Amino acid sequence: MAKEINDEPIVDVEEAFSRTEQYLEQNKKSLLIILGALVVLVGGYFAYKYWYVAGEEAQARTEMFKAEDYFGKDSLDLAMNGDKSGSKGFIDIVEEYSITPSGNLAEYYLGICYLKKGQFEDAIKHLEEFDGNDQIVGPLATAAIGDANMELGKVDEAITYYLKAAEQNNNNFDTPICLKKAALAYEDKQNYADAIKLYERIKNEFAETIEGKEMDKYISRAKVLGNL
Repeated sequence: MAKEINDEPIVDVEEAFSRTEQYLEQNKKSLLIILGALVVLVGGYFAYKYWYVAGEEAQARTEMFKAEDYFGKDSLDLAMNGDKSGSKGFIDIVEEYSITPSGNLAEYYLGICYLKKGQFEDAIKHLEEFDGNDQIVGPLATAAIGDANMELGKVDEAITYYLKAAEQNNNNFDTPICLKKAALAYEDKQNYADAIKLYERIKNEFAETIEGKEMDKYISRAKVLGNL
């Protein structure tokens, strides 16, 4: 009986290992430089994140306390610019601590301050700079951009932001309020059909909320105004 011949190439493990050793020996200097650079980069990243940024955040949080207090008292100029005692306002906090969570939150506060003062373009600028990935302040910032656009007469833009805010964190507080704002904006355009769709959604999906309980009158009014 003929003996089967295995044509598959035989891997010489010792030879392969020897070649690897040879490569490492020949390129040892370069590899050490690369390894050293990686160590420096990784170490620098963690030092930056957990030492420098953490220290900046602690300082920013301290500065924010007084500015937030002025904001709560509706003392907008002091909240924005600081006071004579040396307390910083949101403008300085945004500039000096932009890499920190508190510096990011100061962008939101600053945008709301401008919105309250009727400086709507500045409000939009800072509210858009705010990184609103969280589920609480994020929808509020987006809706506030809608408010600023509405004040500027940019109704379509306002509707876009209201609808976006409504879906950012679907809940019984933000969503019906934002949907109602969008519906009222549709009414401003005399687009009563789309307004009614949103009113009906609020009524059906958020029946237990304040907005849900008052939707019948909004639906009836829109139908009369739109002859629907």
